[in-house]
Amino acid sequence: MSNKEPPFRVIVVGGGIAGLAASHCLQRAGIDHIVLEKHREAVPTEGASITIYPQVVRILQQLGCADRLIKTSVPHEYLVARRPDGSELSRTKFFGYVKENHGADLLPLERREFLQLLYDGLPDKTPIRNSIIIKDVKEVIDGVEVTLADGTVEKGDMLLGCDGVHSSMRSFMWHYANKDIPGFITDKEKNAFKTQWKCLVGVGPPEASLGASDLTVTHDDKYSFEIVAQPDRTFFFVYFYLKEPYSSPARVRYTDQDAEELAATVADHPLTPTCKFGDLWKNRVRGTLVASEEGILEHWHHGRIVLAGDAVHKMTPNIALGGNAAIESIVTLCNHLHRLLQKQQGAKPSRAALREVFAAYQAERWPRITYAIKISGIATRIQAWTTPLYKLAAFATPWLPERGAPDQLGQYIRGSPKLEYGAASSSTSFAERLPVGAMAWKDEEDLGQGQGVGMGKTVLAVKGPAKGGKMAGAGFFYQVMSLGFAVVMLVSAVRFLPLGADVRTQQLISWVRF
Repeated sequence: MSNKEPPFRVIVVGGGIAGLAASHCLQRAGIDHIVLEKHREAVPTEGASITIYPQVVRILQQLGCADRLIKTSVPHEYLVARRPDGSELSRTKFFGYVKENHGADLLPLERREFLQLLYDGLPDKTPIRNSIIIKDVKEVIDGVEVTLADGTVEKGDMLLGCDGVHSSMRSFMWHYANKDIPGFITDKEKNAFKTQWKCLVGVGPPEASLGASDLTVTHDDKYSFEIVAQPDRTFFFVYFYLKEPYSSPARVRYTDQDAEELAATVADHPLTPTCKFGDLWKNRVRGTLVASEEGILEHWHHGRIVLAGDAVHKMTPNIALGGNAAIESIVTLCNHLHRLLQKQQGAKPSRAALREVFAAYQAERWPRITYAIKISGIATRIQAWTTPLYKLAAFATPWLPERGAPDQLGQYIRGSPKLEYGAASSSTSFAERLPVGAMAWKDEEDLGQGQGVGMGKTVLAVKGPAKGGKMAGAGFFYQVMSLGFAVVMLVSAVRFLPLGADVRTQQLISWVRF
């Protein structure tokens, strides 16, 4: 009888975007694992759309999933902003500039379709187990034990919690952290996720006035509409600013009746001069009302438990960074884990060694995640005019250079990690090679300087790297407000002076028409 030690094993809890990405990365690293998912189906019909950014297209190319993604999605053509009456405020080729910068489009598609392509693209689907209910998690001397509802005990060397914003694995981690170090997880951290928004989310048939593949934002006071158009369907999001925000662990569950009643309050609101929101809602395939949280935890790990995705960092979805950030986090963690196991040469890492890996993962991700949360929140507030300053920013933005936002965002995109191992074999097709644009990927610059791939510090501002753990580029969106105000005032003065009094009055009315 053999006494050979079982291989290092990861127990992944949650089979959504982060969990499936983890299975991809772990399989390519040759790391034994299991993914435990509560839903009966591998790909549940939930949510509306997701938009994949160029940095994740690059990762998906490494995982062998990019070709199907590109075939499934129609890239956005225009970014359109509209006033509350549906009239056009601005129309830019923001997405074209992003592709020029990075060699890949921002690709919108249904969230369910994205989950399907991740699942179908797995080299081996046997690690994925559905309809799993977890009753208990224990950290023992040499590993973790997860007890399932049927009495089965899954044993592993670490647990990766990818089970979403209401993560039960996070609760288990907090329990063991406070058991080891009383008071380690404070009430402040348990209240870290703030809910300032609720959102009507849905999908329906295409609407001609919204374009075949445009992204349209219709502004209003304390709420906004975001419409993602594709040739065969329309995804919609309506964000409502809450009068009474709340913090975790408080949770509001909305009913179908809640959604109907809220939708009725904005049914007559124009999205374009010829389309009202009620038209989309009436013809929807599905629609629901959900809370939209924001926040980040101070502690992402304890002992042999580590968290990723919405379980540890959550942002508003207006600029679609959440799912992309989750995949980046998984890649970063797996890169660190792969390095450790390579050094171990077959020996299992200690609890202390895993703690160092988890700490390095959090430290590497912290600047990018805090930046993503900040700019997502700012975008949400600008779109919904939550303050006069944000309202001013919305009207000032069309006066700024079109390349300003995509170029600044490009500094964030180019700093993304990629897998350091096990990439798909190269080919001459676009989907089988890493995208290249006018902006070089930061890790490729580092490689050119003799550093390891993906090991350099991430540059996220136009002038130099972030300092003090903060994203220098975050100031850009505040600059939009202040610079935008100055630009508008200057241009307004130049345009006003030569005009007659009546013309000046009409021009002023058209500029500030809300």
